[in-house]
Amino acid sequence: MSTSFAADRVVGANATLDIGPGARSAALGSATLAVEGDYLGLGTNAYQLSQAKYMWASFSHTAYYEDTKYDYASMVIPLPDNQGLGVSFSRFGADDIPYIHEGDPLPEGSDYNTLSIADWVFSVAWGRRIIDRLDLGLAFHVLYRDIDQSGWGFRGDASARYQIKDDFYVSGLLKGWTSSATSWESGEFEYSSPEFYVALSYGLPVNYLYGKFNFYWQSAGLFHREARDLDYETDTNGKRIWENPIDWLSGGHGGVEFAFDFGLKLRVGLSSFTTFKSVTAGAGLTIANFLEVDYAFESHPVFSPVHRVSVNFSPYLFGHKPKESGRLNKTDALKKLVTEEPEEYPVEEFVEERVSETPSAPVEEIAIPVNEPPATVPTKESPAASESRTSIVETDDEILE
Repeated sequence: MSTSFAADRVVGANATLDIGPGARSAALGSATLAVEGDYLGLGTNAYQLSQAKYMWASFSHTAYYEDTKYDYASMVIPLPDNQGLGVSFSRFGADDIPYIHEGDPLPEGSDYNTLSIADWVFSVAWGRRIIDRLDLGLAFHVLYRDIDQSGWGFRGDASARYQIKDDFYVSGLLKGWTSSATSWESGEFEYSSPEFYVALSYGLPVNYLYGKFNFYWQSAGLFHREARDLDYETDTNGKRIWENPIDWLSGGHGGVEFAFDFGLKLRVGLSSFTTFKSVTAGAGLTIANFLEVDYAFESHPVFSPVHRVSVNFSPYLFGHKPKESGRLNKTDALKKLVTEEPEEYPVEEFVEERVSETPSAPVEEIAIPVNEPPATVPTKESPAASESRTSIVETDDEILE
């Protein structure tokens, strides 16, 4: 009985869930937790769904070495009361792998039997504004693996972000709070313990360059020793922050983005602060607010470079002006106050209000016949009322002031 229910604790159960599909986050050193507005990273930063104003559809494609491919699609649906719902579907695998059945002769030429191996992932995410400056998100993932034997996996993640001040945010991710577990066809059960990450993001407007610098950083795990993707020294590798703070900091990653006002974004980052062979770079372009195209280049100290492309599209924004964000910093609020056009207000209403506020001389009383309509009755205005009518015909700046 104890053997049949035995569980093995491993590192990286359901590791496919840790792949960042978005080209924007990948170009920034995969600091996905710190990046808002990348709806291809819902598994990590589901908190951003609280800021969703319109429906978005996102797609990405990544070509890895040895014809391994990663395809990802997601949809974001805004909900009332600063809430949002996201669903995603992805496939990570390889096709047309040649193989020979045991005991079969070696085929001639390229007449091989082929097979496919893949991980299929379905995710649901939800985000909401809890209080002012604080957003919370939850995500659940289900994984089906088809390799030499099939298996099922699941994981639950929780993320949050708090606005410290204008354009300065701190984020947190509790990965696998439900535990990340996989059950194999053979009866073996594997799991990985929860892990916690922190991230920082900061925006610095640069008006004379017509754009803005955005800085992103994401830490290594705080709780446990994790396998690092790009490090190979195991004596001090992956230690927790209270055991070796320097090693913990070196396990982080981050990037810098410069976003021009006209929609072009240039990015560079490091997937690991321990080696410059992990450099990442990329660019993005926003077209008419409803279409975003991103590209990322990811180098690796051993394997060949990886190219990643992603597209975000909002059908509603194709014909509508985007709403203002629910959160404005002081600089943006000041620009909006100075540059916005005055609201349309009928001049007649201004005149009536100014006349009613200005004391005027009594108007002569005129006898009105009962059978005649009031519209035909002449009235006489006082000089004060006449002056008040002409005084309102001023420039828009004076009225606005």
